[in-house]
Amino acid sequence: MAESIKYWVVIPAAGVGTRMGVDIPKQYISVNDKTILEHTIDCFLGREEIVKITVAISKADEFWPTLSISSHEKIITAPGGAERYQSVLNSLHAIANMADENDWVLVHDAARPCLNESAIDRLLQELSTNDVGGILALPCRDTMKRANTDIEIEKTIERESLWHAQTPQMFRYGKLVKAIEHALQEKIVVTDESMAMELAGYKPKLVQGHQENIKITHKDDLKYLKLYLDKVI
Repeated sequence: MAESIKYWVVIPAAGVGTRMGVDIPKQYISVNDKTILEHTIDCFLGREEIVKITVAISKADEFWPTLSISSHEKIITAPGGAERYQSVLNSLHAIANMADENDWVLVHDAARPCLNESAIDRLLQELSTNDVGGILALPCRDTMKRANTDIEIEKTIERESLWHAQTPQMFRYGKLVKAIEHALQEKIVVTDESMAMELAGYKPKLVQGHQENIKITHKDDLKYLKLYLDKVI
């Protein structure tokens, strides 16, 4: 049965990235002659085990059609939703007639272009026999503080059991669809796929990520991305 398992990638790319403070969605900012979204897609495009990459695009998106990568045979699009999890669900529905219940889906942030091959390898290997799935994450290194409404420290939180969630987050297709649909029906806004799976009663596995796998959020992050790309290319 393992040989028939397929791998799919979902990239929700319908956000506008307001925290970046630019006049275009942040995934379309160009660094080293490619947009952030193109760099992100490139993390998966050359991997033979990936069947298709589904990119969720806003209906008002005027940038995606201008990218040459948009017509790549390995890429399909789905309508973006108001929230991330709606974009992910639309993407899962887009491959419903191709994906099997037990296939793997890797959901990855459009603004995480620094994902390396070894992290993907580790995720696939460590979850290969898992019935549910898991996520890339990093153990928390810093002392964590909980603040009150006046932005004063209320409590120091034990960091030993805390992890920083990253993506990809990889789950079985059928379980992930049902988990997100359940959250939607219950009107619960889930911030990542793991949260949907947790609410459905599952316990996703934590797989060691890597420090460079940052999410491009602020303008200063663009300098880091350029340094990363200059190093790996």
